[in-house]
Amino acid sequence: MKYLVRDKVFAVGDDYWIEDEHGRHAFLVDGKALRLRDTLELQDPQGRVLITLREKLFSLRDTMTLERDLDPLATIRRKRLSLLRNHYRVTLVEGTELDVHGRLLDREFRIDYDGELLALVSRQWFRVRETYAVDVVREDADPALLIAVAVCVIRMAEKEREGGDD
Repeated sequence: MKYLVRDKVFAVGDDYWIEDEHGRHAFLVDGKALRLRDTLELQDPQGRVLITLREKLFSLRDTMTLERDLDPLATIRRKRLSLLRNHYRVTLVEGTELDVHGRLLDREFRIDYDGELLALVSRQWFRVRETYAVDVVREDADPALLIAVAVCVIRMAEKEREGGDD
C-alpha cells in the first residue's frame, strides 16, 4: 500500500493528512507547538495517537525516539560506521533493528529488516515536486511505524545538512 506524504508540512505546529493510494485519509500528522523539542503525533482518522515522534534532548548524536501509548517503541540514529552517509539504524525496544539507507534528501530510500525490504520511499510515483510516497511492501508490516521512521530520518538528514554535521 502506498501512502502520499507532502514535504515541508512537518514543521512544529503544522497538521497534515497523509492519504493512502486511493485518496483516503489514512493518518494525521499533528505538529505540537510550543515544545522544547520537536514533537509530532501520528494519529489515525479518528484522532487516536498511534505514534509520537520526539527529538531526543541531550544526546551526543542526533537521535529521535518513537513512542506508542507513552511507552518507548524505537530509537533512530545515523549509523556512524557506515560507508554510506545516508544510513540510519532504527532499534526497536525488543531489539529488532531496521536499516534505512539511500538518498534521504532526495526522498529515494528503503527501509529493510534483515536484508528484506519493508518499505520503499520514493518521489518517482508523483509529478508534484514536494510529494513522496511511502510504499509499504510487506503486508504484515506496521504502516504507521514505517511512515514515522521515514518522517524522522528525513528530518534528521535535513537538520544534519543545515548544521553541516559530518
